[in-house]
Amino acid sequence: MHEDFQRLMQDATRLTRAGRLDAATAVIRSALMSRAGGVDPAVIDVEARVVPGTDGAGRFGPAPALRGGEPQPARADESSFIEGRFGTGTAGRSYKLYVPPGAGSQPMPLVVMLHGCTQDPDDFAAGTGMNVAARERGFFVLYPSQSRKANPQRCWNWFKHSHQARGRGEPAILAGMVQDVIGRYAIDPARVYVAGLSAGGAMAAVLGHAYPEIFRAVGVHSGLPVGSARDVPSALKAMKEGPARSAGSPPAPNVPTIVIHGDADKTVHPSNADHLFAAEADWRTESGSVPGGRSWTRRVRLDADGKRMAEHWLVHGAKHAWSGGSRKGSFTDPAGPDATAAMLDFFWEHGG
Repeated sequence: MHEDFQRLMQDATRLTRAGRLDAATAVIRSALMSRAGGVDPAVIDVEARVVPGTDGAGRFGPAPALRGGEPQPARADESSFIEGRFGTGTAGRSYKLYVPPGAGSQPMPLVVMLHGCTQDPDDFAAGTGMNVAARERGFFVLYPSQSRKANPQRCWNWFKHSHQARGRGEPAILAGMVQDVIGRYAIDPARVYVAGLSAGGAMAAVLGHAYPEIFRAVGVHSGLPVGSARDVPSALKAMKEGPARSAGSPPAPNVPTIVIHGDADKTVHPSNADHLFAAEADWRTESGSVPGGRSWTRRVRLDADGKRMAEHWLVHGAKHAWSGGSRKGSFTDPAGPDATAAMLDFFWEHGG
């Protein structure tokens, strides 16, 4: 019997004994799909383990408080945070997958979240609150984890020419991981999105450019455009000053893109946000503020049908941090507008 199938069935047994029937159903379905699809363990090494807790911190007991609400009691349909790994050797990466309540009952969207430097999936999940939103709205969240061997600071290598194109390097690994997860769970392949912060945001832009058939929309928070650097020196220059003119115009996004950036960011220059879009002038602009928090300017570009194809939030006074995030995670700015909600609203307009 297939090793992955055996492991998944063991996970399903543990979930059933714990009374988490919906999660067990999702794992059983994934096991059956894996066996039917003939996944080759010599190519894909996937190890899944259920970890209690829904806020990215792996905590036991009741689920964390929803935004503005009270802690919710644990139920039989409690969600799961699963650890796994895709690929082998230097081409392998670990990940965590949030499985929402009701998973397996019908195909659900998937949001891929790429953490920034020095972060990991647990930290990023806690800071962005994406798992809480996933529990409320009903979607999966995949958090790939960068290896320290691949980058000592756990940065995605967006700035290396070998990691900026289709079919090679980290973009190929991440795209393969996403496709594998889609095949193992009840995920709607027409509603798959990717977002990231800083280096993760830059890699999200690369994925949208390289694999537009996988990702319906992209969210870039405090990131950089595709091709803005080719090595470490040019990356540092782009982060400090914006993309070099000698590098030419970055390619226009292949998929709908939302960008959020603080105008006081000293780590990644805010001008990088402008270069993430094609040089067009048909923006609709509005401004506002968070009660007791930061003000912002929002620009939107619509297609002929009135659907948002590009959106740019400039958060005034914000530094290098996830806007509206929780202090439970690193690099967050609770005073800003809710980047998680803004990205999801944008994503859901495209297939969701």
